[in-house]
Amino acid sequence: MVEVGIFGATGRVGKLLIDEILECKQASLASVYVRNELHYNIPANTLVTSNMTDFLESSQVIIDFSSAEATKNLLEHARIHPTPLVIGTTGLQTSHMQLLEQCAKSMPILYATNMSEGVAMLNKLVALLGTQLRNYDIEITEIHHRHKKDAPSGTALTLAKTAATARNLDENVLKFGREGLALRNKDEIGVLSLRGGDVVGRHTVGFYADGEYIELTHNATSRATFAKGALHAALWLINQPSGLYSMQDIFEF
Repeated sequence: MVEVGIFGATGRVGKLLIDEILECKQASLASVYVRNELHYNIPANTLVTSNMTDFLESSQVIIDFSSAEATKNLLEHARIHPTPLVIGTTGLQTSHMQLLEQCAKSMPILYATNMSEGVAMLNKLVALLGTQLRNYDIEITEIHHRHKKDAPSGTALTLAKTAATARNLDENVLKFGREGLALRNKDEIGVLSLRGGDVVGRHTVGFYADGEYIELTHNATSRATFAKGALHAALWLINQPSGLYSMQDIFEF
């Protein structure tokens, strides 16, 4: 049994992660890091703590769905107590990513803006089509619930960067929304965000040419999708050497 710790247990995905672990025959809930009280029951033998050292030392792998600053705190402690980390926190800035890359030299870390296995496949397909259909315009749209704080979504950013990398372009080609005179540049990759209702998440990547187009769409209908993917990632990561991984690394084709 792989002993899993949850960082960000009081968040939207945290409770779903706990439910997934408790139902999994390959994993057990070793520890939960909380700053406030949990409002639901967990097994009596699970460590509930606000001590980061105790939290890290009690688990074989940590799954993190928290905030950018909380993830930074986790990484800083993990540098002293290396532990495999699955990080699904969005909104990380350059400084956070630099710290993450430094930590990955001494422990395996899987970072993904979206833990969905379907989105991992979508990223692979975007890379493939971005390379093969070089004359096609690429546009990305995403929609999420009205309460989502960041825009564009981390997933949309990842998809856009995947498309740019496939064409050997830098991030300067990304265009976030349009207004006024907005003639499309040749290598431009457009990203548009919509917010409304309780939409869990929908991402569409379109490849547009004269006379035809291809659109690839991923719909998330439940946040449990992200919990399932994160647990899958944790069970895979525990057997990997130090390094920085993505969800795409789990799947080969």
